[in-house]
Amino acid sequence: MTKSDPFTSKIIGHEELNQRIRSWKSENKTIVFTNGCFDILHRGHIHYLAKAAELADIFIIGLNTDASVRKLKGPNRPLQDEESRAEILAALQFVDYVIFFDEETPYNLISKVQPNILVKGSEYKPEDIVGYDIVTNNGGKVLTIDMMKGYSTSTIIQKLKN
Repeated sequence: MTKSDPFTSKIIGHEELNQRIRSWKSENKTIVFTNGCFDILHRGHIHYLAKAAELADIFIIGLNTDASVRKLKGPNRPLQDEESRAEILAALQFVDYVIFFDEETPYNLISKVQPNILVKGSEYKPEDIVGYDIVTNNGGKVLTIDMMKGYSTSTIIQKLKN
């Protein structure tokens, strides 16, 4: 066993996720889900993710694949490949699992996970968040968390360009 094993084992596939969800649900675990590209992990991300994790027994991050990021952000993104982004997220102590999704939105993944709590940044209205209908129809909550001002991947990219 190497030191990286504990966090690389947090990156799971859809089949493994399905098996684990059944177990967590039977144990009445609170599943919290968020998603994003997380191209350059920065202080704002860390604070946001830590706050989301505080709500969870099981904290899952849906991570856009490289193809999905390109569709959303353009041909020059992501700056880091999906495996690198996944390992960086999985290395965070408070993250339980990272799972890829290839679509532009995590709607299908949220439908599989059926989280108790869906979390996004407060730049969104809860009812506009992808998966709101799934979560609320199953008695769950959709919450927003304030992001730290002055921290964004776009700002970091702009600084690097300058």
